[in-house]
Amino acid sequence: MKWTLQLPVLFLFAATAYVLFGGQAGGEPDLQNSDVQKPDLQEPSTTKKIVFIAGGRSHANGSHEHRAGCMLLAKRIGALPGYNAVVVTEGWPEDETVFEGASAVIFYTDGGGGHYVNKRLDSFDALMKKGVGLGTVHYGVEVPKGRAGNKFLEWTGGYFETDWSVNPVWTANFESFPKHPVAHGLKPFEIHDEWYYHMRFRKKMEGVTPILSALPGADSLKRKDGSHSGNPGVRAAVLQRKEKQHVAWVATRPKGGRGFGFTGGHFHHVWQNDNVRRMVLNGIVWIAGGEVPTGGVFSDTPDDKEMDANQDKHGKLDKRVFTYP
Repeated sequence: MKWTLQLPVLFLFAATAYVLFGGQAGGEPDLQNSDVQKPDLQEPSTTKKIVFIAGGRSHANGSHEHRAGCMLLAKRIGALPGYNAVVVTEGWPEDETVFEGASAVIFYTDGGGGHYVNKRLDSFDALMKKGVGLGTVHYGVEVPKGRAGNKFLEWTGGYFETDWSVNPVWTANFESFPKHPVAHGLKPFEIHDEWYYHMRFRKKMEGVTPILSALPGADSLKRKDGSHSGNPGVRAAVLQRKEKQHVAWVATRPKGGRGFGFTGGHFHHVWQNDNVRRMVLNGIVWIAGGEVPTGGVFSDTPDDKEMDANQDKHGKLDKRVFTYP
C-alpha cells in the first residue's frame, strides 16, 4: 500500500514543527537578539519616563564611560513603545524637575563618598516613597556605610560596602539564571569586567532576587586586605565555602517600588555584549513597572561607531540634558 501525505497536511506539520522548535534544527528558539521578540513588548497604558544620571569623567578612555553608556541605553529605551528617556550628563541635574513624572531613575556614576545622592538622601527618599524605581550601575552601587547604605538596602536591596565588598577585575562565567522577568532571554555567557562582589544585601535576602551569579577565582583575591581589595569575610565566602557571588540583582520594596543593582560596566565594551545589554534593559523596564517580553528586551548590537560616540575623550557636549526619542 502506498502511503502519501497531502500538501495541506505537510504544511501543517511543518508549521507546527517551526512553532515548537523556534525554526531551528537544534530545537531551541533563538532568543539572542532575534526579531521575533519585538512584537512581544506590550505598550504600557501611560508613557514611562526613565531618567539617567550620568557621572562625569573619572577614568582613562574606555572605562567609566558614564555618558556614552547612558546615551546608548537611553536610545534603546526611547525606542520602545510607550517609553521615553532623559539623560542628564556631568552629574546631578541643575533643574530637579527632570525627576517629575519619572517611573525610574538610573545612577551610572562614580560613587562612594562622592556619590551624588549622599547629600540628597531626604529629597531622593521622598521620590522613592512614591514608588519610583531605582537602578544602580557599577560604581553607582557604592555609598558609605550607615545612613546612605541603609537607604540603598531599602531602595535596591543591596550595595557595595567598604571593608566587606571587593572590586577586582575578573572573568565571570554565568551558567544559569532565575525564573524572573529580568532574566528573560539570557543565555549562558562569560565576560571580563571589573565585577564588584560580596555585596551587602538585606538580611536573609528578603525581597531580593539574584540575577547574575558566578564563583570568582582565587586570583580575584590576590590583593592584600583593604577597603576595596579584600577582607576575612569575602575570603571565607569565596575561598573556603565556594559561594557564588551575586553581581546583578533585583529587589522589591515592601511599601511599593522596585530596584536593581549591576556591578559590571567598568569597561565600555561590555555594552556590545547582547546578554549584558539585554539584562540591564530588562531591569530598567521591570523597575519602571513595565512588562518584560518573554524573550527579553530586544535591542540592536551597537557597532564600533556608536560605541565611540559620546565617550569622554570627545570633550564636553553643547548641552547637559538629552531626551530620547
